[in-house]
Amino acid sequence: MITHNSWWDSVDSTNSFVIGKYFLQFPEAIEPVTSKWNQSSNKWLQRMSILFQLIYKEKTNTTLLTEYIENTQLEEDFFIRKAIGWALRSYANTDAKWVIQFVKAHPQLSNLSKREALKHQ
Repeated sequence: MITHNSWWDSVDSTNSFVIGKYFLQFPEAIEPVTSKWNQSSNKWLQRMSILFQLIYKEKTNTTLLTEYIENTQLEEDFFIRKAIGWALRSYANTDAKWVIQFVKAHPQLSNLSKREALKHQ
């Protein structure tokens, strides 16, 4: 579903209902799988590597989130930039200070990513 006939709605619904919950059950699979996705040339896999933790709240692995955002922050694709902002905005509900500091420390983030990240701050 992520790599065939992909579009934001199919990828995002897969994230919400399948991928995020799968990794909660099998945390040992997170790094090997999501690292490959993040390094892929497929924008939908990259997007999923950034978004899979949306429902994790205090269980969010900020080290991975940071790494995956830093690896993709220069991508010009709208869906990657939006995913970065969305992931940060979602985590801001748990730790707003961390997100604000992250945005300040990453001036190369796109304006879209920054705007989405800080939308409710």
